[in-house]
Amino acid sequence: MATVQATMAGSVWKILVSEGEEVKAGQDVVILESMKMEIPISAEEDGIVQKVYVNEGDFVNEADALVDVK
Repeated sequence: MATVQATMAGSVWKILVSEGEEVKAGQDVVILESMKMEIPISAEEDGIVQKVYVNEGDFVNEADALVDVK
């Protein structure tokens, strides 16, 4: 299982996937907002979203778990 992690601290602006959804490597799964910039976070491998750990509006720190893909 691969855990998609935040690459920087910021707010979760948009969640682009839901649990049970199939994703491909490189597909954006979450968009963070930091310093008025939108930062897309992508899945690193193909799989099915097992768990979404965050909600829109949540604040996350660098390396926090966002989504599990298996």
